[in-house]
Amino acid sequence: MRFTSTPRGARLARRLVSHRLNDWGHPYTTPVNETLTLITAELTANAVRHGHVPGRDFHLQLTLAEDTFRVEVTDTRAEKQPSPTPPTPDALSESGRGLHLVAALADDWGVTPRPAAPGKTVWAKLRAPAGGHPHTHPAAPRLADSTSAYRPNIESSPATSSRLRGGLGLRPGDASYGGRRR
Repeated sequence: MRFTSTPRGARLARRLVSHRLNDWGHPYTTPVNETLTLITAELTANAVRHGHVPGRDFHLQLTLAEDTFRVEVTDTRAEKQPSPTPPTPDALSESGRGLHLVAALADDWGVTPRPAAPGKTVWAKLRAPAGGHPHTHPAAPRLADSTSAYRPNIESSPATSSRLRGGLGLRPGDASYGGRRR
């Protein structure tokens, strides 16, 4: 999905990941949900703070394959690459610990160039223990239904592609982000 490169966009992306994990059988208070939500919060905050290009959004993709979750946050700023080993922040500094948290919590993480466009994708992987049980509903809720609580605070912006929507538990043809149909 695509989000505005603002603190509100980062917050909505974090909440979407938490809701999707809950829908996929990892309830809100489980270690998998809490850990991946925190990783997402750090990656999206960095995309807003360090990857922001005026007029450009960031993209979020969440996938599950072979008991491993992968969260990807893509921004359009190519010249600001995070270091594979982030420098240790000053003990009195109020920032600079986000990638340290990601490195400590994720099983793996890294940065890849954005294909066919300027920018980068920062990704993290987290192995999930077997045993996540889907809730009683057989399909993830339609995005239009799940975002109705956010509608007053949301800017209309369509999802980027059916491939990304599919990675977040949505089906092609569902209402896109913000309630507009393609």
